Amino acid sequence: MEITRKDASAEAPGSRSSLAAGIDILRKDLLRNKYIYLMMLPGFLYYIVFHYIPMYGATIAFKQFTPAAGIWDSPWVGFKHFQDFFKSYYFWRIIKNTLLINLYSLLFGFPAPILLALLLNEVRKMWFKKTVQTLTYLPHFVSVMIICGLIVDFTSKNGLINDIIVWFGGTRDNLLMKAELFRTIFVSSGIWQEIGWGSIIYLAALSGIDQELYDAANIDGAGRFRQILSVTLPGIMPTIIILLILRIGHMMDVGFEKIILLYNPSTYETADVISSFVYRKGIVDANYSYSSAIGLFNSLINFVLLIGANKLSKKFSDSSLW
Repeated sequence: MEITRKDASAEAPGSRSSLAAGIDILRKDLLRNKYIYLMMLPGFLYYIVFHYIPMYGATIAFKQFTPAAGIWDSPWVGFKHFQDFFKSYYFWRIIKNTLLINLYSLLFGFPAPILLALLLNEVRKMWFKKTVQTLTYLPHFVSVMIICGLIVDFTSKNGLINDIIVWFGGTRDNLLMKAELFRTIFVSSGIWQEIGWGSIIYLAALSGIDQELYDAANIDGAGRFRQILSVTLPGIMPTIIILLILRIGHMMDVGFEKIILLYNPSTYETADVISSFVYRKGIVDANYSYSSAIGLFNSLINFVLLIGANKLSKKFSDSSLW
């Protein structure tokens, strides 16, 4: 049957009629779920006000910004600040430190909540399970300031860790002043602080696994360890992959608060990362354009890593963010 020009126009995607139909569907959906959309509104406004509108300020990375002239009237300098950063003596040092801290956190910190969730899932004594959960959740709710204070006390010459070292025959030393130990202290304290909180998502995923799968594996003679390998891990694998993709998307991020509270000039060689460098240049030295250029470069690398990780995940598994 021949398709007339009018029929083809009506079926073409993006045409006026299809656009009107889409608007009508959207209007009906808004009316039907108005309370749900109303609950979404605060979160939506939060991202608009605090995440999207401030993006305008990123333009100072391409300007010689001065507070007196403002963002609009400051002169354009193109990629000058990016070039200065790439030629800087500190460039490779902070890139290396940022990547190594994130790599160690990924290797040791990412599997830790999974292991804790698997272990808790095997516990049958509910009082013991709830006690362990409570004790491991608590450090997450303690502020970074207090956590860093505890780390400073524990690693000082008269601290708990030095007492243990002396008990094994070692000698006392201020551990936080040793550059070669900074990454170990930073990553291990991060695992201690977040292992319990991170296990919540995996425990929720474990609760969704069909019990009949365990019964079938039990009938086939599979022990507890075999059931973990054949039933439990495949059951939570999509959750693990999604969280791994999100984690890789932050491979160039290290929170500056904890770094600034723990590092000192003697540990800059291994402790100075992009966020702490941005803090020093932006807040301490008032070089706003330069620090914005570094932050923009950091965000761009994270964006590329996130896209790449999601693409690889889509290629080699059925799980991806989009």
